[in-house]
Amino acid sequence: MKYQYRPRGVCSYELEFELENGVIHNARFEGGCHGNLQGICSLVEGMPAQQAVERLKGIRCGRKDTSCPDQFARALEQVLAEQPVAI
Repeated sequence: MKYQYRPRGVCSYELEFELENGVIHNARFEGGCHGNLQGICSLVEGMPAQQAVERLKGIRCGRKDTSCPDQFARALEQVLAEQPVAI
């Protein structure tokens, strides 16, 4: 399923990604530091969303309380919290 997220407090202004069985695909940022964000998107391709959250959450950009990677983690957490868990 495809998701869109509006990052807050960072230079990027849009994040799109797909989750398939909890795995990240086709992540893309608009705005921000293009090379760095391409690198992040490439690194998380095929990664379980929960693992990406654990690696990206809490990363800061300069003096900001957040960063584009942290915003990605927040978006993933939001999506994961909304998805029912199979028992």
